[in-house]
Amino acid sequence: MAMHDHASRAARSAAPSELAQRMLSQTTKRGAAPGILMLEDGSIFYGRACGAAGTAVGEVCFNTSLEGYFEVLTDPSYAGQIVTMTYPQIGNYGIDREDTQAALGEPGAGASPRPAVRGMVVHDMCYTPSNWRSTVSVPDYLAEQEIVAIEGVDTRALVRHLRDAGAQKGIISTEIFDTDELERQLAAAPDLVGTNLVATVSRADERSYTAADLPASHRFASADAPSARHAVVAYDCGIKRGILEGFVRAGCDVTLVPWNTPAERVLELNPDGVFLSNGPGDPDAVKETYTQVQQLIGKLPIFGICLGHQMISLACGADMEKLKFGHRGGNQPVMNLITHRVEITAQNHGFGLVFPSLGGLVPELSGGVAEHPCGPDGTPATADLRFWVERGVAPVVSNEHFGRIRLTHVNLNDGTAEGIQLLDQPCFSVQYHPEASPGPTDAHYLFTAFARLMDGDADYLDIDISKDRLAGWKFAEEEM
Repeated sequence: MAMHDHASRAARSAAPSELAQRMLSQTTKRGAAPGILMLEDGSIFYGRACGAAGTAVGEVCFNTSLEGYFEVLTDPSYAGQIVTMTYPQIGNYGIDREDTQAALGEPGAGASPRPAVRGMVVHDMCYTPSNWRSTVSVPDYLAEQEIVAIEGVDTRALVRHLRDAGAQKGIISTEIFDTDELERQLAAAPDLVGTNLVATVSRADERSYTAADLPASHRFASADAPSARHAVVAYDCGIKRGILEGFVRAGCDVTLVPWNTPAERVLELNPDGVFLSNGPGDPDAVKETYTQVQQLIGKLPIFGICLGHQMISLACGADMEKLKFGHRGGNQPVMNLITHRVEITAQNHGFGLVFPSLGGLVPELSGGVAEHPCGPDGTPATADLRFWVERGVAPVVSNEHFGRIRLTHVNLNDGTAEGIQLLDQPCFSVQYHPEASPGPTDAHYLFTAFARLMDGDADYLDIDISKDRLAGWKFAEEEM
């Protein structure tokens, strides 16, 4: 329950009673120390430590995935954030370190960098996982990686509060219970808006990723990668390993480059295409990337995911908006306006494209509609894009920089933009994640689409996604 108490009462309330501590000591909870979460608006939630001891400040958000907690923990896009898992019990199947989504080290290196997430909040943490692949429990991993985490929190109440009040800064601690001190540290922390977090998670040098880098422990489920047909340069803005695996299984060798690599260097590498990766934080703060994208569009095929989608949009002169509580989870429904199929997608972002800012509608390519629909405030910027879903139309705008741009995907939960396609340039992007790490494989076809774009196929997005979603899995032939 959220509470607003004085410091002395907070300290007393956070500490379990002597009887409770004795009872906990006889369970897998090991007599955990108290923990506290304070939000920027003054709401307080009490719990117990289940990770490293300490204090952490970040934007408090929530993820609705039912599984994949380790992939969430190690996703570089969570830099600067404290993630709340909505599923009530976390850690049941433990951790296999080869499932990490964290950035790559040197070629052949087994260790991965420390996760970028600031902290974790769960309802109930499992200390005794049961899974043949597990090598370490989540609490032990959190402590090892120095990530502060608390359990015993009413996560339903916390998530409902964040949905109503919006994502906001918060502080979790297992050592400070003076609310005045927590408020001081919280106020001193930088805001997510305007902060370039990409620079904190991108690699500093170039590195290749090929079939030889695929995790050996995944061979029980994954088919062998095909021979590489394409060379792709990927801007590492906090790229997930699952994306790299997706490219390799689509027949691509990848060269990773830092987030601020000049366009001239990318062209020197002579790739068949360029990929713009996912990444954390405010896209407007990543000017060094999207200004390079402006120079690359039209010169070779380009594909963007999540932050990469935002980089392409900004390169086209679009506006971005901070979403109230973002989209994070493996169960987000998206309508593909081209195929008229619904894709259940994995997402992790707090900012989104304002589609009307790309330009005015082309009526003859937008179902005869000449003006963008308006939202509650009477402006197109707040329009619900499910307007186009209801009409079965993929609208096209005229962009002053790169010609015609089509809206290809719309979020069915809130009507925000989820994908665009440049019709006069070899370039497309989506706001969500097709790599299923974690999440469904409905959107796997986008890797195939990029390969087809690099092949010069004009209809590169015309793919039977119901079949392509099984590509790369050993059980695919049985299912298909």
